Amino acid sequence: MSTHVNEGVSIGAAVTSIQQATKELHLPPSIATSFQGSAQAFQSSLSSTPILILAALIAVYIILGMLYESTIHPITIISTLPSAGLGALLTLMLFGMPLDVIGIIGIILLIGIVKKNGIMLVDFALVGERERGLSTEDAIHEACLLRFRPILMTTMCALLGGVPLMLGTGIGSEIRQPLGYAIVGGLLVSQVLTLFTTPVVYIYMDRLGGWLGHRRRATHPEANAPVQYTPGSG
Repeated sequence: MSTHVNEGVSIGAAVTSIQQATKELHLPPSIATSFQGSAQAFQSSLSSTPILILAALIAVYIILGMLYESTIHPITIISTLPSAGLGALLTLMLFGMPLDVIGIIGIILLIGIVKKNGIMLVDFALVGERERGLSTEDAIHEACLLRFRPILMTTMCALLGGVPLMLGTGIGSEIRQPLGYAIVGGLLVSQVLTLFTTPVVYIYMDRLGGWLGHRRRATHPEANAPVQYTPGSG
């Protein structure tokens, strides 16, 4: 049986309604249901989304690890991403927008936009620690004070760029609006939260790195023992 989606109803909402109706019917195991066409493509795209997001996070972690020569502080930067995803999901729910493929694309875009907040703070704090000998707390505090304006400016540029997508009407607006809502909502929430959470995560990640390094030296003291040179030993 073939049908069509009514005007103003997204494929995601239609698929969810059909799945809910199927559960309420309590069909016997001998009857199987499946989607075809656009609905099947929609389900296939959703099933691969978690793998895509995980692959993006792994790639970001590897690149940041090589950039900062650290396995700890890339986690500090990645910790800014959950707040963006939360903001995007809450905004879509608040305005009745479906989490379809376009909304997921918006969340993936936020991975690249939002992590720059953490990069600006962590990069400045690490330079202060390594080159000027600042303590962890002083370094991240100075980074928050001096990097606040560029963080705010870049976030507002990206946020205002998403407003036309969010408020635009006309042909194709039903495709653009979820993207705009996801970007604007994710940036608003992440901007507020990361300015408070990133310094805390940075301090505790630095302490964790110091504790792991101390434990490694205690477990393998021979790796850190100075090499003694005896004249004439060759």
